[in-house]
Amino acid sequence: MQYIISGRNIDVTEGLKSAIHEKIGKLERYFTPETEVHVTLSVEKERQKIEITIPMKGNIVRAEQVSSDMYVSIDLVEEIIERQLRKYKNKLVDQKQTAESLSKAFIEEDAGEDDEIKIIRSKRFAIKPMDPEEACLQMDLLGHNFYVFRNAATDEVNVVYKRKGNTFGLIEPEV
Repeated sequence: MQYIISGRNIDVTEGLKSAIHEKIGKLERYFTPETEVHVTLSVEKERQKIEITIPMKGNIVRAEQVSSDMYVSIDLVEEIIERQLRKYKNKLVDQKQTAESLSKAFIEEDAGEDDEIKIIRSKRFAIKPMDPEEACLQMDLLGHNFYVFRNAATDEVNVVYKRKGNTFGLIEPEV
């Protein structure tokens, strides 16, 4: 794997680099050698944050972890990515697809049954045309983290969602 390591409000020391190579290097068996791994370390007050993004053909594996110690964050984020990769592999095996960025040895490993995706509830509802601000108010009234609505201005189905820091996001389809 090819590492691209950067830091925000932190000097990326050799110790941090070697910890990243050691921990995230455990994931090398899942990827081809030319796979890029983007690692961003940042510090905000007492928060030590690591973000890892691994672009793959058609998908992105991304995880972030925050703790009071950067080395703990590195340990935790490696576990998250490994769990995501197992779920992704199980999906590929189930759909009999191939993944260009994943190694053949990883694809051929026995798939674990504990990461199986099960939809336990399905819901149908009428979508009322409204503007994104009204959708945010409706989402708050319902106490949900996201809300699906038809945008009155574009007549497209959109999603608003809650973000950290009590802010909102809007997802619109690409035209």
